[in-house]
Amino acid sequence: MRDRGADGYVPAMKLPDARGPLGAAVLDHLRGHRSLAEAGVRLQEAGAGDRALTLWTLHELYFRGFDDVDADMEWDPTVVGLRNELESDLESDLRRAFEAWDGPMDLPGMIAAFEDRPGLSTFIRTSATAAQVREILAEKSVFHLKEADPHAFVQPRLDVAPKAALATIQFDELGAGRPDRLHAKLFADTLDAAGLDPTYGAYVARVATSTLTVSNVLTMFCLRRRLRFAAAGHLAAFEATSSLPCAAIVRGLRRLGFDERVVTYYDEHVEADAVHEALAWEELCVPMIDGDADREREVLFGAFACMEVEARNAADLLERWT
Repeated sequence: MRDRGADGYVPAMKLPDARGPLGAAVLDHLRGHRSLAEAGVRLQEAGAGDRALTLWTLHELYFRGFDDVDADMEWDPTVVGLRNELESDLESDLRRAFEAWDGPMDLPGMIAAFEDRPGLSTFIRTSATAAQVREILAEKSVFHLKEADPHAFVQPRLDVAPKAALATIQFDELGAGRPDRLHAKLFADTLDAAGLDPTYGAYVARVATSTLTVSNVLTMFCLRRRLRFAAAGHLAAFEATSSLPCAAIVRGLRRLGFDERVVTYYDEHVEADAVHEALAWEELCVPMIDGDADREREVLFGAFACMEVEARNAADLLERWT
């Protein structure tokens, strides 16, 4: 565990170990040892895990960065070009899945359809062991330790009413002015109380490919102005499918006798996300759609993508124990 500052955070981290030749070539490029062109690695030959961790690494340049990477690499043309290629492949995969979707084309119906898939919250509530819960928390740290950060990129791209709605949600997510109540900080406290490393990025090198994809999809939506409608739909789906699962997780954590500091993060979200659900759809998405069918479809694409990658991740993790 690296030393943390007084506020509990580390400003940056070391580059994670690569999962394949693409990632290895990118690490060399970021460290200034050898350019990607010199490495001669073909993107088409990279495996899913290699691609996912490489994209997560490139995304991280726009957040806290890395101790061993020059800050100017954020806008290095080769880095931006590779990020574009990886995001294009990821978006295409999600759009193919969305086009093949034959379920309801409204948010409540879509949510109901996805509820039929096995979820981690039910597993935690009913049968997970303490060790399995800790493993899940480590996986989820990749997303929750940067919770709300990606949406900061969406804020300036919105008109007045949706901007105000997103700002209201963000204010709660960022602790309503209290540093100790930031949701990312609450999750760091959860990890610490569960005997895990609360350091930002501590588990990224070992988590499942599907876990990295959950993070990559949200970051892609939020970084690209073209995908701002998908980002709004993603947020609406996330908030609408969070409150009840968090309540189930609270019951599971108490069943297993976890310290209340582990429970606090999820307990906070039972109420907060119930409020955010209405805000995210009625005051963020609806004004953005403004009666336009194409915009509505993009919002629903974002909602579908959120639930699809979460469902894939849940199935992936549950397969370890079932």
